[in-house]
Amino acid sequence: MTVSPFDHPYLSGLLGDEEVAALFSAAAEIEAMLAFEVALAKAEVAEGIIPAAAARAIESTVRRFSPDIASLRKATARDGVVVPDLVRQLRAAVGEPHGRHVHFGATSQDVIDTGLMLRLARALPIFEDRLNGLIGYLVGLSVRFDGRQVMGHTRMQPAIPIAVADRLRSWWVPLERHVERLQDLTLEGLPVQFGGAAGTLEKLAGKGREVRATLAAELDLADTPQWQSQRGDLLELAGLLAAITGSLGKAGGDIALMADRGGEIALAGGGGSSAMPHKQNPVAAEMLVTLARFNAVQLGGMAQAMVHEQERSGAAWTLEWMILPQMVVACGASLRLADELFSSIEEFGTG
Repeated sequence: MTVSPFDHPYLSGLLGDEEVAALFSAAAEIEAMLAFEVALAKAEVAEGIIPAAAARAIESTVRRFSPDIASLRKATARDGVVVPDLVRQLRAAVGEPHGRHVHFGATSQDVIDTGLMLRLARALPIFEDRLNGLIGYLVGLSVRFDGRQVMGHTRMQPAIPIAVADRLRSWWVPLERHVERLQDLTLEGLPVQFGGAAGTLEKLAGKGREVRATLAAELDLADTPQWQSQRGDLLELAGLLAAITGSLGKAGGDIALMADRGGEIALAGGGGSSAMPHKQNPVAAEMLVTLARFNAVQLGGMAQAMVHEQERSGAAWTLEWMILPQMVVACGASLRLADELFSSIEEFGTG
């Protein structure tokens, strides 16, 4: 077992999501950080801060630039962040007279936070598309099994019979709300981060707001005042991830209980047992519960990471790096498993 099950050689087959995890690879992060540097150069040209030739040289260099990863690793251990060495390497690759204009007026947090937003902007449409697919499938099941009933349970005890559609509705209605929130985020736009050393953009000669607006437009992000020490948006996003996995965990838990009681649901496939070959374990249902609980636990960590001391924090910021990517991948895996689970339902209800 490796440190993370999400990229484990075989556990990732159970708990991972290759499409979403690819957005959090080292290559994807470097690509996003370099996109920031190119966009920043273009924005500063637009405001007359650096020469146009410098932006052209930076963009041209980035197209063929491949950083020394071993050097980045060593420097990160020293600096606590990858950006200083990445910028050093990029400046050297650009060469003079234009290398000095790389990263002008920015700080490491601008690069990493904006790079994160660029990757999250690619993840959210994946989640929205998968949620819509799940909603459509659940609505279809309610039509397919119209007229059937299951026993309703309250406090884990039999209550009264309810329609299959009633139980299915309790699964898909929360997903509709999550889609609405994802659409709101897309409409609002994820925020660019650009504050400079201490959030004041002091090197930009009074043109900081204009550069930030152009930078945001270049990257298709929202033009937002710097949020180096204000992390509420990230906590809200983490809450949405936990809500999605929580809603799917509720459905998974219901299905696991129905499968345990027998007679109300039949699933195709199922997991095998090394000791009892006759068993078909509801693995996908169980993993939805696991991932819901995992993200619920991580949400507390993201709340802890709200506490950024003064203008910028190293400790709280690093905690986010450890938690948020895993929450995103867990959400992707949960959506993937829910699709497998819902599509495996062969029978639902009686009557």
